[in-house]
Amino acid sequence: METKTLSLPRLNQLNPTLESTALKLMEEAGELAQVIGKYRGMSGEKVEVNGDLVVKQIARELLDVAQTAVTMMFVMEEQFDLNIEDLLKDHWGKLERKGYLSR
Repeated sequence: METKTLSLPRLNQLNPTLESTALKLMEEAGELAQVIGKYRGMSGEKVEVNGDLVVKQIARELLDVAQTAVTMMFVMEEQFDLNIEDLLKDHWGKLERKGYLSR
């Protein structure tokens, strides 16, 4: 099985706090849910959208969620002196122990 990784940048034009980033994460997750709900016709309205465009929009919203989550990790690293590399190693180990990942 091929392993892929995703790398997102540390944003340098912002001064986010833990609280503002948590709120932004919820906002972005809500936007993701909204796009998925519209695509699935969960609002009760008839859906007449191009499936490929909607899938791309879902992916874009998901990247916004991921970027905000990564930003929150960087905020925590700075405010609480966390070592992200150590946490990532622990996370990968957990994934391996649970059988989600094999190297």
